[in-house]
Amino acid sequence: MLKWMHIENLALVEKADMEFGEGFNVISGETGAGKSVIMGGVSLLLGERADRSMIRIGAERCEISGEFQCSGITAQRISEILDEAGIAMEENGSLLVRRTITAASGRNFINESPVTLQILRKIGELLVDIHGANENQHLLKVHNQLEMLDRFANLTPELEKNRAVWAQLSELKTAREEFAATMPSAEETARYRRDAAEIEKANPQPDEDLMLEERHALAAHSKSIIELALNAANALSECDDSIADRIGTIRRLLLDMEKFDPGGTEPFLQMLDTAADQIATLSSELSSHAADVDIDEGEFQMMEERLRTLQTLKRRYGPTLEDVLLHLQSIRTKIDAYDNAEQHRQEFGKQEKVLLDELKKQCAVLTEKRQKAATAIAEKTAEELKKLSFRKADFQVHLDAAEPGPDGADKIEFMFSANPGVPVMPLRDVASSGELSRVMLAVKTILAEADAIPILIFDEIDANIGGETASKVGDEIVALAGNKQILCISHLPQIASRAMTHFNVSKETVGNTTFTHIRKLDSKGRSNEIARMLGGGKDALTLAEKMLKE
Repeated sequence: MLKWMHIENLALVEKADMEFGEGFNVISGETGAGKSVIMGGVSLLLGERADRSMIRIGAERCEISGEFQCSGITAQRISEILDEAGIAMEENGSLLVRRTITAASGRNFINESPVTLQILRKIGELLVDIHGANENQHLLKVHNQLEMLDRFANLTPELEKNRAVWAQLSELKTAREEFAATMPSAEETARYRRDAAEIEKANPQPDEDLMLEERHALAAHSKSIIELALNAANALSECDDSIADRIGTIRRLLLDMEKFDPGGTEPFLQMLDTAADQIATLSSELSSHAADVDIDEGEFQMMEERLRTLQTLKRRYGPTLEDVLLHLQSIRTKIDAYDNAEQHRQEFGKQEKVLLDELKKQCAVLTEKRQKAATAIAEKTAEELKKLSFRKADFQVHLDAAEPGPDGADKIEFMFSANPGVPVMPLRDVASSGELSRVMLAVKTILAEADAIPILIFDEIDANIGGETASKVGDEIVALAGNKQILCISHLPQIASRAMTHFNVSKETVGNTTFTHIRKLDSKGRSNEIARMLGGGKDALTLAEKMLKE
């Protein structure tokens, strides 16, 4: 439920605090007083896009905050959304939502953590179902009727499967179109074959040019490298007075020393032996390196020729050797597409057939469950309409076959007749505005039984009705409030008198500034407000008190 809401500088409201009750909450007031600002505040908490026109004139920003109390499956689903956003759900299920709006920007918070409007909307869809003043038209659109039927039948898993298959079909269609669009012509394929033959003949290897350039640089300076390496090797071990000779002299000195100090000399001899081994290894490695660098003229010319070949490939298909290899892979794919076009088309056809068969299968599952649900929702809605003074009305849900699509293969039409003997016709063709309000309430009542959404908002659902019908509508809203929280804007005393919590909205002009005030009514205030709604006067007050007692 929505426990409370704070509004500051929204439209004509300077500041207002509302503590809502469980069950049925009603908001009443004179026409134009600003009752819809409450619904606007709730909508903003649920992620509705804001703009600067919402900010009260003369204020720099507006703020809306509220606390929702969540439980059961609703709390679990909201917790999953918050987890993805890195926000912890309060252990008691409390959800504090706050929005600040300025002329330049806006900020949104849940439990004091910043969030996007998208997250607010996702959570709002789980918390609140709003029936706005103009939503009767929503009921007339067949797409919305199908959505209502699917909600009643809890067909979300089946719809997700159907849409997944449809998405695969769409991807396959895109791939087929791309294949057709990129199919090369005979002339292009001939050019690709020449390019591929040139590259394949050269047979370049990854990073071959880098390794060759390094080898070529060594070869170009091989004479100097060999000379220096051999001189260094000779200085280590070959020439007179080499390092190896000096180590031999040092070894003899240490051996003489060992005669007088065996224990102290041994470590030095070991270290000297290690040095001698390293000198010998270094001399050998230098000689081997000189031998490796020694490249004959023929090998050097072959190296230069190979580098020229690779440079030509890079200039034509590069700029890098990696680009050359990627180009070869690309044109091979295009040549394959041209050479095996028919095979590819057949493969596309096979995949499409498999997916179409699966789509038909999923659509059939949806159709079967929708037909059962259509019968059930029609019967239940007809029963609800009887409670709303449509004693002889007929309500049916017609399902017809349609082309398979993401939402199945069914066309839907809500059919209605308000009078006996008159055949049912599409709801959009026969219902008056007052009738539509009651049909919508009946459908909402049925959906509320199937939905886990805990809060329902009715914005002037009582438009164009009165008398006994208004009393019946009030009874239905009270019944709905048995397991839902209801927020309802109403002009009718028959409905307002049945609420558990009552708010009054009034407008006041001070100087050149107009303010909207929202206050929660006590028992006396409710009597006076119901009396005003009845037309005012002593008799109206007496009747109001009677209605409230009843």
